[in-house]
Amino acid sequence: MPTTTLRALNGLDQTPASLTGATLVLVDYQNTYTTGVMELTGWREALDAAAELLGKARAAGARVVHVVNDGGEGTPYDIRAEIGRIHPAVAPVDGEAVVVKRTPDAFAGTDLGGHVDAAGHPDVIVAGFMTHMCVLATAAGAFLRGNRPTVAAEACATRPLPSANRQGAEVPAEQVHRAALAIVTDLYGVVVASCAELG
Repeated sequence: MPTTTLRALNGLDQTPASLTGATLVLVDYQNTYTTGVMELTGWREALDAAAELLGKARAAGARVVHVVNDGGEGTPYDIRAEIGRIHPAVAPVDGEAVVVKRTPDAFAGTDLGGHVDAAGHPDVIVAGFMTHMCVLATAAGAFLRGNRPTVAAEACATRPLPSANRQGAEVPAEQVHRAALAIVTDLYGVVVASCAELG
C-alpha cells in the first residue's frame, strides 16, 4: 500500500505558496549557528539559499518578518552580542519586522501572528535554523492558527543529534533534516526542495 499523508487524507491544499501572496518568515538566521558548539551542518549553503529567497521576496513586494531567539545574556542566543545577531547575509532592512521569541514556535508569546494577519493573506513561507526544532515548530504553529505554511527546504539546516537508543551514536544531520521535513509534509504544510519553486 502506498504511503499517504494526513494532509491528503484531510483534503488539505498541496500547492506551495507564492512569494507575491505570502509572508516570508525567516527563523533564527543567527550567528549562533555558524560557529562554535551550535554550528550546523550545511549552514552556509542554506544561508546562501535564504539570501536568494529574501532578495526574491523583496523584489516581489512580499512582507518579510525576521525571527530571532533570545536565550539571555551570556548564552549562544544572546541577541545583545555578536553571537546572537542575525547574519549579515539576511539582515533586515528598514520596514522589515524583527520578532523576538523564547520558544521554538515563533508564534508562541510573540506578535508574529499580528504581522502575518496584517499582510492580509493566510500563506506563510518558513525558512531557517534549525529544521528539526524552530522551523518545524513554527510551521506547526502557523498551521494550528489557520495559516498555510510552505517550508523552503534548501534554506534550512540542522545538526546531528544523539541517538535515543544507541549510546554514543549520532543521527546524521541530513537524516534529522529530512525527518523534520517529512513531519511538516505529513500534516502541517507543503515542503519545496528548492526556493526556485516559490514563484
